[in-house]
Order: sequence, then structure tokens, then C-alpha cells
Amino acid sequence: MMKHLEVVAAVLKYDGKILCMERGKGKYEYVSFKYEFPGGKIEPGEAKHEAIERELREEMDVHVTVQEEDLYMTVRHMYPDFSITMYAFLCQLDSPDFVRKEHVAAKWLLPHELPTLDWAPADVPIMEKLAKK
Repeated sequence: MMKHLEVVAAVLKYDGKILCMERGKGKYEYVSFKYEFPGGKIEPGEAKHEAIERELREEMDVHVTVQEEDLYMTVRHMYPDFSITMYAFLCQLDSPDFVRKEHVAAKWLLPHELPTLDWAPADVPIMEKLAKK
């Protein structure tokens, strides 16, 4: 049976722009160096909004308060080696400051500019919905 991951992702907004983070080289070629919305796996017993708050603290030193009702959309995606259910939350930031600990690059883009980047496949539906607005 294929491994299934439950993950959260944050659509971080500041001043009308959205933060896009580039992954480094990973175990799987098909997501290496692709752009994504930052986030990560939900720990056992953790609520989705708690997972996003923790991941943003750990990966970026960003402190946000997220509510379950901030859920923007849910994506189910099958990669060649695993499947994921990704819960994307909208997060409005008070400041554009963050520390890039795990990613190789980051860009603040306007919604209509999002399609210019090479996105991880699971993040594409979120990016497309944001770009349409």
C-alpha cells in the first residue's frame, strides 16, 4: 500500500503579495527545487491549525495564529511514491520578515505572477486558485 501523508501548507500574504518558497534537493526528484507553500506533516494528535503554526515557527521563525476556518482549500495528490492530502490555510502576516532555514530561495509575488514559477505538483491547484482571483 502506498504511503499517505496528511500535510498542511500556508498561503502567507503580506501587502497583496504571496510568499513562494523553493525546496532544496530532496529524496524525490519530482519535488526537488520546486516552489511550494511552506508547511509540513501533521503530527499525531495535532490539529491542522496547530501543525501550520508549528511548521512556520520551525522552518521560518514566523509566528502566526491560524484558525481552522482559515482553510483555503484541500488538495489530494498522488505522487509516484506516495499520496498526500494537503490542507492549505490563508495567513495574513503583519510583517514580511522571516528566516529561510529549510528552503533554497523565496519570492514574494502578486497572485497573477504565481504561474511564472515551477511549482510542486500538489501545490499547483492552490496556486491556480490564487492566481485566478
